[in-house]
Amino acid sequence: MLKRIFLKKTRNSFYFGTIGLVSILTNTTFCFYSLAQESPRSLRPVEENPRITQKIQSIETTNYTLGAGDRISVSVFQVADFSGERLVLADGTITMPLLGMIKVAGLTTGELSDLLSKRYANFLKRPIINVNLLSPRPLQVAIAGEINNPGSYTLALSDGKFPLLSDLIRSAGGITTVADIRQIELRRNVRGTQKIWTLNLWDLILFGNLAQDVSLRDGDQIVIPTKDPIDPNELRQLADANFGIQADREISVTVIGEVNRPGSYKVSPDTVAGLTGGTTGTTKRQPPRLTLALRFSGGIKQTADVRRITVNRYNRDGSLQALNIDLWNLLQTGNIEEDIILQEGDMINIPKVDEINVSEAEALASASFSAATIRVNVVGEVEKPGFVEIPPNTPLNQAIAAAGGFDHQRADARTVELLRLNGDGSVTRREIKIDLAQGITPENNPSLQNNDVIFVERNRLTAAGDTLSTFFSPIGAAVGGFFSIFNIFSLFGR
Repeated sequence: MLKRIFLKKTRNSFYFGTIGLVSILTNTTFCFYSLAQESPRSLRPVEENPRITQKIQSIETTNYTLGAGDRISVSVFQVADFSGERLVLADGTITMPLLGMIKVAGLTTGELSDLLSKRYANFLKRPIINVNLLSPRPLQVAIAGEINNPGSYTLALSDGKFPLLSDLIRSAGGITTVADIRQIELRRNVRGTQKIWTLNLWDLILFGNLAQDVSLRDGDQIVIPTKDPIDPNELRQLADANFGIQADREISVTVIGEVNRPGSYKVSPDTVAGLTGGTTGTTKRQPPRLTLALRFSGGIKQTADVRRITVNRYNRDGSLQALNIDLWNLLQTGNIEEDIILQEGDMINIPKVDEINVSEAEALASASFSAATIRVNVVGEVEKPGFVEIPPNTPLNQAIAAAGGFDHQRADARTVELLRLNGDGSVTRREIKIDLAQGITPENNPSLQNNDVIFVERNRLTAAGDTLSTFFSPIGAAVGGFFSIFNIFSLFGR
């Protein structure tokens, strides 16, 4: 009965009034919401750079597919009772008059329009149905690999635009220092088949190629692989990128070897003076670097071999990557890339130098990652015996001067003893014939290390006098006692 009513009601308008319009609109779907038609930007090969050849794979254009949480509008031409807004339920269905529950999850708006047209063909003569996306659902995406906070994320759309790959990376805390952003994998389910594309965000950093920063779709999976070995020259650029290494994270690192206070430390980002918008006096936070961790550990010792520093770093897959660092190159050439950006869990090992190079000791002592001061204990025949704080690489003669100098009446100014505590717990004792007029020399005026002890002995005359004083002190006490008793008896004789 209902079928006959609709056929009579719409027959004239369908056959006479709208034949021309039907012929134009039968296969056309109106979509006033731009999201329904938006698709990921195709990756096109960029022009070949004379320095770097870019190889970019094109990504297949995929239309938005409906899912639970989408709000759509269904418009059935000249049948207002069948038109209206519909919410896609958790099971991926909507309910339509006469048709009941329709499975729409995984369909585009155009495919749903065709499906409804076929179903309503049993009730309407040439039904014209338009489906529009009114309010898209938040996207559920996953990211794994070299990212600080891997896992699943729910991303909302902003101003009708899908979130980009870089938006997801920022939401996940930024990349790690060993991330290979040239080989990022995008895994997407396309009509029941998973397809994988390779994205190159390094191309975005160098050339501003926005095509690499693709828009995401619900269910996308991002995998950022490990770069082994890493290139320290690229880390600074990654730290400057808005999706790169984050500068607001406190990290835990371990420092062992030739430093004054080896152990585990929490290192916060460093704050440096910057320039923003032509305005001076601003500050900028930088990710923690190697030299900052060395300062936290009390600075390097004089015996540190800064050419063979090793940073052991764990990748996300559990593998260990050893990075060899040469801080002497930093001091000589100013190559800031040697001051490597650190990562959570890094283990820093400062080896011991085979032989101290006196000519290099002064440069190392003035470096920012050396100790600001060292403590040396000066005991014996000096004016102010005790601990003195002096700059690193200070020679022995200056430490004696810091203790007030020799006691000229009692000290043996020709020879002193130097006691040094070694890293293995042993003590080295040296007798040094000191020459106050010399510069730093290992034999006569060596540079000092933290916790060294300098013992200044008595001269021979003082030693002999002290010995006689010690010998005669009991006799003097007895004689003094005798005269004390004589004085007492003299009192009674009065």
